[in-house]
Amino acid sequence: MLQLENVHVYYGAIHALKGISFHVEEGEIVTLIGSNGAGKSTALKTISGLLRPREGTMTYVGRDLTAMSAPGIVRLKLSHVPEGRRIFANMTVQENLDLGAYQRRDAQGVKKDAAYVFELFPRLRERRTQVAGTLSGGEQQMLAIGRAIMSQPRLLLLDEPSMGLAPILVQQIFDIIRTIRREGTTILLVEQNARMALSVADRAYVLETGRIVLEGGAEELMSSPEVRKAYLGG
Repeated sequence: MLQLENVHVYYGAIHALKGISFHVEEGEIVTLIGSNGAGKSTALKTISGLLRPREGTMTYVGRDLTAMSAPGIVRLKLSHVPEGRRIFANMTVQENLDLGAYQRRDAQGVKKDAAYVFELFPRLRERRTQVAGTLSGGEQQMLAIGRAIMSQPRLLLLDEPSMGLAPILVQQIFDIIRTIRREGTTILLVEQNARMALSVADRAYVLETGRIVLEGGAEELMSSPEVRKAYLGG
């Protein structure tokens, strides 16, 4: 479904991604793990068109993403839930969801997907007229995921969905991630909580300073001494 080949990305003179290559098959959850500054979020921003690679190629369902705009990529049903949620704080929950569907013209389909989001996240239904900036951190994360679902993604990029959340909410978010995959959406997950990420993923790639240094099945990497020492607390 998604293939990156030898992708190099720079922030000015800083070489952030140093020739990474990886793929995501349809129906999978694939996770990128690594320490802060390893390049995980940069990879997602590049795939979604917020950054441009200086070298390398990216293809998604047979289409070349390398020079495509971010709105064009969303039209291909690839959506990005960014780190820090990035909701529209001065707009209501419902207005945020409506903006997630801004490229769509199927009113009945939009209504159906909004009902699905409220089924996944009952708290959002209760707060649909509430200004989004007044929601709790967990509710804002639910809204950010719900907004992305409104664009009907085939591939969903999730960047640090557990950041800043209490453990009980982290578990709820990861249960939702499993549900979204069961409903047919492929997921590429970036997550600082490596143990949780590996617990839901099929496969994983480990990034260090802009390079992929390990890859394999999630269970295989969970039991790797190197991964356990560096990311799982021994």
